Amino acid sequence: MQSVNTILAKSVNYGNLNLPDHVEQVKDAIECFAWGFDFAFNVSLAQKGAILHDLGKAHPHFQMRMQNINATSLDEERESNYIHRHELSSLAFLPAFSQNEWDILIDMVVAHHKSIINDTRERGILDLDNKYRNWIDNHIKDWESWSYYGFQILKQYGIDAEFSKEDAKMALEYAVSYCEAKPLGWSPWRGLLMSADHFASAFMFKTKSNLQHLFEVPNLDYYFDSSRQSPIYPLSQICVTDQRLHTLVVAPTGAGKTDFLLKRCKGRIFYTLPFQASINAMWERLKKTVPNKDIRLQHATSKIVVGDKLEEKLLQSFVGSSVKVLTPHQMAAIVFGTPGFESVMLDLKGCDIILDEIHTYSDYSQSMVLEIVKMLLKLNCSVHIGTATMPSALYNELLQLLGGEAQVYQVKLPDEILYSFNRHQIYKHYDESEVNKILSDAFVNNEKVLVIYNTINKAQEEFKKFREAFPEVPMLLIHSRFKRSDRVKLETRLKNEFNGDGSDEFGNGLKPCLVVSTQVVEVSLDISFDRMITQCAPLDSLIQRFGRVNRRRSPETIGMYRPIHVINPSGNVLPYKMDVLKASFEQLPDHGEVMEERSLQGKIDKVYPVLNKKEIDIHLIFRDTRFKLTELTNRKNAVLVDALEIESASCILSEDRDKYLLANWEERIQMEIPINWKTIARYRTEYEQLSVGSNPFVIPQALNDYKIYGLQLVEHDKFL
Repeated sequence: MQSVNTILAKSVNYGNLNLPDHVEQVKDAIECFAWGFDFAFNVSLAQKGAILHDLGKAHPHFQMRMQNINATSLDEERESNYIHRHELSSLAFLPAFSQNEWDILIDMVVAHHKSIINDTRERGILDLDNKYRNWIDNHIKDWESWSYYGFQILKQYGIDAEFSKEDAKMALEYAVSYCEAKPLGWSPWRGLLMSADHFASAFMFKTKSNLQHLFEVPNLDYYFDSSRQSPIYPLSQICVTDQRLHTLVVAPTGAGKTDFLLKRCKGRIFYTLPFQASINAMWERLKKTVPNKDIRLQHATSKIVVGDKLEEKLLQSFVGSSVKVLTPHQMAAIVFGTPGFESVMLDLKGCDIILDEIHTYSDYSQSMVLEIVKMLLKLNCSVHIGTATMPSALYNELLQLLGGEAQVYQVKLPDEILYSFNRHQIYKHYDESEVNKILSDAFVNNEKVLVIYNTINKAQEEFKKFREAFPEVPMLLIHSRFKRSDRVKLETRLKNEFNGDGSDEFGNGLKPCLVVSTQVVEVSLDISFDRMITQCAPLDSLIQRFGRVNRRRSPETIGMYRPIHVINPSGNVLPYKMDVLKASFEQLPDHGEVMEERSLQGKIDKVYPVLNKKEIDIHLIFRDTRFKLTELTNRKNAVLVDALEIESASCILSEDRDKYLLANWEERIQMEIPINWKTIARYRTEYEQLSVGSNPFVIPQALNDYKIYGLQLVEHDKFL
């Protein structure tokens, strides 16, 4: 027999890790998670699940795949031509454990890669049992030759047991019967093992060191410091110690909402913002101000695998962070039941959830957020909601969901304080050709100008024209289709050079200058410009955009006004709806009239008189006080792609292809460019799709063009 250390758990492309080392790493992770999650796990039993979960990788069929060994004859090929799931072979080792532990061990192991039934590729245990008569025999094929390695690993943990092939077969038959009787619900044990396996697979030999700072309550002393209390930021002077579980705060941009929401938190924090493209800046801010080691940014929602069938896979986030910055879409697994949802539920359970700028969602996304709130309450979370504007219909719905006045601390600023936030003079324009004249005059006046378009294609096209028209003016284009590493650099340039935060000795920044953007600047970026030109958007989005102009508050700036130019909606206005844009445009003042903060609620309610929810019940895993999903299963269809049309695919530049193949997961993330699935779907046969990482499409584009304009593709109408 060869040494057990030669048995691979991961192939050369995924770390060339042997099975004993992987088992030990998962065992370390699961012990940490079993203690850290807000659930009464039996830690000893959890460790046994970690020891058991991958023993089936010793099966010759799996080892041939790991070592890229191909059949050398037709007979060999015929012999090896069967479906093998290593986790099912692992269950053949159940007799090594007490039979009263089997059910929980099965929960952990049987579905940590695949749903037990209705798997996309029909490889769950019940799928195989229904379709292939000999699947059990295949999974314990040549038992005498390879079970030795499983027994050796068990022996390393003091489990001294050897048994026959018949006992192994009986264990698999028991697993089938157990899975067939599964009730409706969800399995925390499955989520526990999946979390540990995912974490250990990513960090491998660094697993133990990366576990050290998980499940820490964040240190928020910075936000309670007396130096951050000032009448300039009125929310900083409002008490946060109210004992009600939840929070609803409505206040203008610049009033101190971020500090207030954070100060309302008592446990680990999930900080959500509306768009994937808007979370970098918040993550950077929290890293600088919260001293805990694990302040994490969740980069993507899911990945699309294109093959015989379209398959969407949740990109699981690592659990246990002190603070995690993400979008609500990245929590959507808890309501849609996409793969890995149990891990997400465990991570969220009992935590503080901040939903910042919740008003920005519409249609399916708004319905999804409301369902997420319902599930968060079932998970004993405290929910803290902040917004600059919110339709009364949505506010009242949220207030009711959270338990009404008895459970919700409500904070709004009085009219006399709102008056001090009046800072924008609005001009309506019915002809886009006026833009160049506005810019020319602004540059003569040495102004910093922000121009916002509703789609990336439009922003790229107009930026090219502006470069030709104003070649001497420093310019920057920013949107979501840059590599993640480049987005950070762009946002740093935006804040330091174009924002007037210190590029000269007086901190005035570049003047004049021009930044062209999409809605990625609407939230979380602490930037302030002298003038804005923007395409018309829904009124709530416009108000967010306006908050990037004349944002700096000081005794000297209160009472000062800056101009905003809004272009009348016309032609194809996708991704928005024309009726909403027309209603929004109608509510705006004109001819330089000041936008009154105290009038915004009435204007918002005229644009959104009723709550426009979309019916998504068919996709939900929990409805009418009960689960609709069977334990150890998950949804196989691409719910997030079909219903929500959010960023669900990735691209990389062709120049990064070889580096991506050899990189680790952290390096790969920095090369990826997030993109809406429907934008790339029409080209999926034209571009190579890699089979590693997030399965990115490889896009050929001249590097110099990319550095200026970002990824250039024909844009799908519904992509923001």
